[in-house]
Formats: sequence, C-alpha cells, structure tokens
Amino acid sequence: MAARIIMPQGGQTTDESRIVRWYKDVGDPVQRGDVLFDIETDKATLQVESHAKGVLLARNYEEGQSAATGAVGVVRRDPMAMLPFCGYHMADYWQHWLDMGEKLGGKAPKIFNVNWFRTDEDGKFLWPGFGDNLRVLEWILKRCFGEAEAVETPIGWEPRPEDIDLEDSGVELDTLRGLLGVDTALWRDEVKGIREFYQKFGDKLPRQLSEELDVLDARLN
Repeated sequence: MAARIIMPQGGQTTDESRIVRWYKDVGDPVQRGDVLFDIETDKATLQVESHAKGVLLARNYEEGQSAATGAVGVVRRDPMAMLPFCGYHMADYWQHWLDMGEKLGGKAPKIFNVNWFRTDEDGKFLWPGFGDNLRVLEWILKRCFGEAEAVETPIGWEPRPEDIDLEDSGVELDTLRGLLGVDTALWRDEVKGIREFYQKFGDKLPRQLSEELDVLDARLN
C-alpha cells in the first residue's frame, strides 16, 4: 500500500515550502528514517525522512518547486493526525475507537481538548504556552479525580476561570475569560465544515459521529 509523504508546515505562519534537494529517485529503495528531501521555508531548512520502508513511487514536486503546506485560514482536518499513516479506511478506524469506548464503559479515560494558539486582534497569542500549559493540565488532573468544578457550554465542559492558577503567568483573569468564551457563530461554521468533511466517507461514516454532530448543531442554535 502506498504511503503519502506530507509536506511539513515548519511553523504556525509558514504556508509554503520549496524543495531544495531530492536524495532519492523514483524506483529507489527506501528504508524507514532515510532522508528523502530537503525543504526550505522563509525561516529554516529542514530534512524530511521516510516513515516507512518501501520504494519511492513518485515525486510530485521537483527541486526548485514550491508546495503549499496548508492554505492560510483553512482548517486542515486530519483526525488524530492519522490520515497519512492509517493503513485502512478512516471510517473503520473511527468505528474501532467507538467500539473500544463501549467495551471500556465507565473505565474509559476522560478526553480533553485544548487550543494553545488563540490570538488577539493583533495576532498575538493570548496564552503564553510552554511551561504555563501545566496550569491547564493541573485542572485536567483535578477534574479526573473529581476535585475541580466545570461549566457546561454548547461544546462541552470548560474550567471556571477562577479555577486556573494564573499567579505569575502574566495572564489577566479577563483574558482567560475571553479564552474560554464560546463563539457560537464560529462554531456553527465549524459544524458546516465538519459535515462537508464527513461527506468524504459516505455510508461508512459511523452513525454515532453524525448523530453527535447533530446534537452539537442543536446546542449551538
């Protein structure tokens, strides 16, 4: 089965990379970890390695050509970052996770979602990141052990702003309130994008996923 090598983005603000040099020709054997090509962005030069053993089937871009690494302002939908690596139909992959959840029942681990990269009107990150992420992880751990409260929103349960330790973080409580705010108009657009993405999987899409999306849509309206 052929595996695609995706052009790495190389940074939050990088949307194009140029192929500098190929180390393999079409038909050459490739081992896992072999360097396939060098790319150059406006910030750095990177080497891209193969994640599988096999034979190089094609080179969609030649040396000197540029390739998009993700359209600016467009969400790249890559569930669990598995699209380039999943060896079977993605809808079946999702169904296996859903089946596992049913088998685990009350023993299934809690799942949390974070976005460290929200920005203000000037494009500056609202959350400092790095070691300060532990402040959020602390709330997550407390929540797992039933030691922290949460607020119900249309998209799930969120921390109360006062439950995140902001001491010496440089983040004001009002800023955190903004970070935790739910923009329902934006999320309604997100639901539309998810529906469009789901259409790619046709009848194989697990019914639970489409039903859950309908429930989310109803909560936002």
